[in-house]
Amino acid sequence: MTCDNYDPDNPEFSDRDRLILSIGHVAPILYTTLARVGYFPETELATLRKPGSRLQGHPGREHGLPGLELSAGSLGQGLSVSVGRALAAKMDAKLWRVYCVLGDGELQEGSVWEAAMAASHLKLDNLIAVVDRNGVQIDGKTEEVMAIEPLKEKWKAFGWEVVECDGNNHRDLISSLQMGQQVTGKPVVILAYTKMGKGVKSIEGDYRWHGKAPSKREASRRLQHMVFSPH
Repeated sequence: MTCDNYDPDNPEFSDRDRLILSIGHVAPILYTTLARVGYFPETELATLRKPGSRLQGHPGREHGLPGLELSAGSLGQGLSVSVGRALAAKMDAKLWRVYCVLGDGELQEGSVWEAAMAASHLKLDNLIAVVDRNGVQIDGKTEEVMAIEPLKEKWKAFGWEVVECDGNNHRDLISSLQMGQQVTGKPVVILAYTKMGKGVKSIEGDYRWHGKAPSKREASRRLQHMVFSPH
């Protein structure tokens, strides 16, 4: 099993797993996933960021899109929300899990580490965090803006079980989630090492494309030359 305790026909059912997208600006990935599993029609994806659309640049529950657990915007908040929800599940003797997706630049926020310390103290083994470790953020490379390494050792020092994987390899990521579900007595963090822009060689790892959009012609040309991993 992974994060599969959900029901598109009843998005708010109480025993669902919770997916908290702390790194809200990658919302298009979440929207696409929700559409593919049936929360809303895939045709609605074409309305991304358009006036009146439910699919805005950051996910907002106020827009009425089913499947959203958090209105995300300011970084550094998602793990704190996840700790609260995981603790609520423990207090109510519920078996559902909380999955929190964070960016690596976001780990420069002090609130993340306060939440990490609380999760360990509370022994929240129903909480799995996934860090998109691509090494870049909007202003440049993470290690140049504000170094966060040694990341594995830091999470361990805060009392978390650490799993590392190739985040661009779906099989590896799913396997890591399954490993995390077997851990007891402590929260789990998956350090998913990725390459920003994977598959488009001309922009891979280039932080300048963090919020930059190609022209329609350029996007079409690049999509035709994308290189995907066989995994």
